[in-house]
Amino acid sequence: MGSDPCGSSLLLALPDDLFAMVSRSLSPRDLCNLSLGCRSLYTLVASEKVWLTQCEMVGVVSYGDLIEWRKGVSSYKALCRFLSSVKPLLGIWVHQNPELGNVVYVMPGFVSVVGCRIIPQELGPLGIEDGPILWAPVFEIIGDLDGSTAFFLHGRESQNDYFYPGSVKGIEKNCNVLLLEVEPREQTSGGKLVHARSFIDHSDKEQRKVCRSDSGLSRSQRLVEQSGPMVPFSRLAFGDRRRLLEIVTNQVRLRAPSSEKGPLFPHSRNDEENFRKDMMLLFERRSNLMQMYKLGVGNIDLKAAPELPSDPTLLEVSEIRKSLDHSSAFHGPVSGDDGCTQVAKRKTIGGYFRDSFKQILGKSGSMNGSRPSSKNGSSSSENKHVQLHDFLKSGDTIGLTLHASNVKLSSYRAWPNMHDSRFALYKLPMRVPTAGQEYAGLWGGTFGWPPGRPSEDKPGKALFFLLLSYEEIDEQRHLIATKILEGTHYVLHPNGSAMFIVKINEPSLDPFPWETDADSLPVAVKHAFVGDGIANGYGFRYPGSKPGSLYVIQGGLLAFMWKESRAILTLQRLNLQELLKKGERVPALPPIANFSYLTKSYSNVFAGCANTTNCLASPRYSLLAIH
Repeated sequence: MGSDPCGSSLLLALPDDLFAMVSRSLSPRDLCNLSLGCRSLYTLVASEKVWLTQCEMVGVVSYGDLIEWRKGVSSYKALCRFLSSVKPLLGIWVHQNPELGNVVYVMPGFVSVVGCRIIPQELGPLGIEDGPILWAPVFEIIGDLDGSTAFFLHGRESQNDYFYPGSVKGIEKNCNVLLLEVEPREQTSGGKLVHARSFIDHSDKEQRKVCRSDSGLSRSQRLVEQSGPMVPFSRLAFGDRRRLLEIVTNQVRLRAPSSEKGPLFPHSRNDEENFRKDMMLLFERRSNLMQMYKLGVGNIDLKAAPELPSDPTLLEVSEIRKSLDHSSAFHGPVSGDDGCTQVAKRKTIGGYFRDSFKQILGKSGSMNGSRPSSKNGSSSSENKHVQLHDFLKSGDTIGLTLHASNVKLSSYRAWPNMHDSRFALYKLPMRVPTAGQEYAGLWGGTFGWPPGRPSEDKPGKALFFLLLSYEEIDEQRHLIATKILEGTHYVLHPNGSAMFIVKINEPSLDPFPWETDADSLPVAVKHAFVGDGIANGYGFRYPGSKPGSLYVIQGGLLAFMWKESRAILTLQRLNLQELLKKGERVPALPPIANFSYLTKSYSNVFAGCANTTNCLASPRYSLLAIH
C-alpha cells in the first residue's frame, strides 16, 4: 500500500471504456470527490469518455445531440455542468391568465434550453401532426464554454425584437415556480461601474476571469458573495416590482440582429440536410448571443464607445440612491394604459434614473401605503411590504434575474393555485404513463368526429390541450382531463378546468355512435368508461357538469362524448418537442407581459402578435351544444 497511498491501482488499471461504464454508478459529485484522491485519479476522472457518459445519464438530449453540443463547450464536464443545472426547467409551465391558456414549454435548443409559448389557435386541415403549431419565444438559457449559464428574456417593442440579458439566480432540483425578478448586487471590483452598455473599468477584467473559474457558483452567487443581507424582490409592493422590471428591461435591452430570424432549435434529424444547415446557423447564433451577453454589443456604436462594458446585465443604482430623498419631482406614470409596458424616451443616464425612480417612489406611497382600507377596516400594506429605499440599499448595481424555486403550492384537480401578483410561471407535473395509469400525460384534439376533419362551414376547429392525470376521489380512482389551452376567440370555461372526469373502474355501456373513422375504416373501441363532462354552471368561475362516456379507440385515440348533446371531444397523445420543431414562430409580446401575463383576460391576447393566416375559431361552435 506504500506505493498506492489512495488505493487507486484497481481503478487506474481499468481501460477508459470500462471505467466509463463503472462511472454510470456514480454521480457527478461522486466523480469530483474521487478526483481529489490523488493526481492519477484526477487524470482518470478528467477523461472525456467518463463525462460523456455522465451527460448521457442526465438525459436532456440524445447521444447524437451531445456530440454536436460538445462543439460549443470546452469539455464534456462543462457540458454536464450545464445539462445538470437546466434539466429541472424542462417541461410545461403555465399561468392562470389569460383564461384561454398560457402554456410555455421549455425544451432543448443548442447548448441551451428555450421557453416557447404555444399560441391558442385553431387546427388547420393538415391536422396536429402535419399542421404547423404557432409558438412565440419567451426566454432562453444558454451555456457558456465552461458550462455556466446566460439568461435572455425575449420581447417585442415598437415592431422590433429585443433580447433582455440577465442572470440565472438559481435552479432548484424540484423547482415548481419560475420567477422573473430584479436583484441588487455588490460590485466585484473597486472601480466605479458606469452605464453597463457603454464603458468598462479595465481593472475588472482579471477579476471576472477569476470569477468565471469558480465552480459550483452561479453567476449571481458570485456577484453577491460578499454582499450583506438581501431584501427579497417578492417583499416589494406590486407596483414597485412592476416598475423596477420596466426600467431594468428598458435599459438592458439589446436589439435582435437580422440573424435572429434563424432557428432557436434544430429541426428533426429525419431531414439530415436541413438539420446540418440548422446546426451551422445555431452555432453562429449562439456565438453572437454570448458575445452580446458579455460585451453588450447589440447595436452599440463601438467607435463612439470603444471601451467594452463590464457587464451588460447590470445597471448602476448609486445615482438612484442619491435621489431617494427628492421624491417631490414627480413626472407622471411610467407604464402605458394598455398594460403593455412602455418606458419614456431615454435622456442622460443619471437624469433617466432620477426621473424614473422619483416616479416609482412617488407612486409607491400613494399606491401601496395609502390604499383604501380593507374589508376588516384596516390596511397592513406598510407592514407587509418593504420600502424601495431598503431594497436598493442591498447593492450597488441591479440586474434582471430568473429564479427557479420550489415552493409549497396547493392545487385542485392537478391545477396549482397561483399568486395573481407575481411575475411567475408554474410548472405542471408530467406523469409518465405506467401500468394502471396508461392515459396520463399531455393530449390534444378538437371537437367533432372524424377527429381533426374540417367541414365547409367550419374550415378550422379550436385546438385543445389537456393534461390527463389520476386522482383518488371518494376512494375511487378517477382520470381527470385538465384544460391548459383552448383555441377559441373567447374563453368558455376557466383555465385549469376539468373538461371531463372519468371513473376509470366503472365501464360504460353506451355504444360509440360512429362506425367508421376519417379514412372510412371501422372504429374499434377497446374500452369505455363512465364520466362527467364540463357544462354551464353558476357563472363563469364555477362550471357544472353533465354525464358522458370516455372511449378508448384503437390507434391511440381517446374520445369523450356528452350523452345528452352527443358533442364529442377527440384527443391524441402529443409530443410537444417534435411539434414545435415543425412549428411556425410568431412575434412575442412586450418583455414583461411575454414572460407572465398578469392581466385578467378572456380573449386571445396573443393572437394580435401572430401575423398568420390561421384565424381563431368562434366560441359558438359545437361545444355550445353541450350546454
